[in-house]
Amino acid sequence: MGFSNRIGKYQLSRTIGEGTFAKVKLAINTVSGQYVAIKIIDKQMVMKNNLIRQVSREIRTMKLLRHPNIVQIYEVIGTKTKVYIVMEYVSGGQLSDKLSYLTKLSEGDARKYFQQLIDAVDHCHWRGVYHRDLKPENLLLDSKGNLKVSDFGLSALKKQTGCLLSTACGSPSYVAPELLTDKGYDGAAADVWSCGVILFELLAGFLPFDDSNLTNLYKKIYRAEYAFPEWFTDGQKQLISRLLDPNPKTRITMAEIIEHQWFQAEYEAAEEIEHEENINVDDVHEAFNLFKETETEVSSPCSSTFINAFQLIAMSHDLDLSRLFEEKGNEKQKITLGSRHTIDETIEKIKAAAKDVSLSVERMNNSKMKMHPSKMTRCSRSCLDLSAQVIEVAPKHCVVEVSKSTGELGLYKEFCKSLSSLLTEELDMPSEVTEDQEPVNENKYLTS
Repeated sequence: MGFSNRIGKYQLSRTIGEGTFAKVKLAINTVSGQYVAIKIIDKQMVMKNNLIRQVSREIRTMKLLRHPNIVQIYEVIGTKTKVYIVMEYVSGGQLSDKLSYLTKLSEGDARKYFQQLIDAVDHCHWRGVYHRDLKPENLLLDSKGNLKVSDFGLSALKKQTGCLLSTACGSPSYVAPELLTDKGYDGAAADVWSCGVILFELLAGFLPFDDSNLTNLYKKIYRAEYAFPEWFTDGQKQLISRLLDPNPKTRITMAEIIEHQWFQAEYEAAEEIEHEENINVDDVHEAFNLFKETETEVSSPCSSTFINAFQLIAMSHDLDLSRLFEEKGNEKQKITLGSRHTIDETIEKIKAAAKDVSLSVERMNNSKMKMHPSKMTRCSRSCLDLSAQVIEVAPKHCVVEVSKSTGELGLYKEFCKSLSSLLTEELDMPSEVTEDQEPVNENKYLTS
């Protein structure tokens, strides 16, 4: 095979995961014969989107962690155009592949996966690492059916005692309520909440918090509004109630989870992997020093627009979700909608929704527009100050904020209803796949 199919002592094979900035290939160590997974990151894409720090943090974090239930990182190889992260190959797929929303796992299987998850996360916390994006898609299974935690792209290292984290991140259905208020949070307690959502999902076959409307979903999480299925046992209910306590100060701790009666059944603690006193990060330094050498190759690095939705909330006061949960008097009406379309497609949806309710659109800039009653209806409708702003989160994922400061509430509601319908009407349609196109197992090892 040609040079392009080999990096160092590793022979590259088929692609097993693909995302916006990287792809993961199966490879074999030609010296030991061991299979590995190699994450190949495009340096120019990372630099253009200001993700060098995030990628570097993910690698350093994984090097800190040595546990049988955490995906291991072996080495990092850097070239002028690519970074190759050589990792443990986990062949059993994602835990989410085991979940069927028609059936549920047995109590024994759910408990085993949960025990291994808690062992792994407890090890992370002991090493001062908070994962912050725990979900079944980031939990892999090996050939023996044992769980492995992966994807530390949104992780954070412990700060000084008493210091709270401030960057809100994660996946909407699994995120803790305190992350929605932009007031700082304890990383350990936030991870415990996510573990609670996962346990509920394993036992129930569905999520405790789920809604197609993001605003409604956030409200349910903030208020911890969920219902147990009738088959849940008292022990399961008692533990999950402690895990999904909306108050992080009274939420159950890792130590208390491990001592819980339901958790202790058939529990075998993981055998710790011997830790190196000094973690070698020389290969990380070398790989990322090459980033500096290639910075001149990029003509105009731009700030990232492809960022996590919760980072947007943390950065912008206007997107502080805590205001969604407060009673509104005469203050400005505002709603946040999710869009799984490109920014241009989303703008076209806004224009179509405005037309549906006889509003004309005035474009203020590339992402913001104002709506006014059209001339034909201006006399029959009261003055309306309505605006919509689109913020791009990923290539096909935007946040739309619609706000009204004056005017008819009914017209505002009509527009929001029409826009919400247009943003979701095409999501259930199957995408077109050609015969020679291999289906992508999205993001098994990739950064969110």
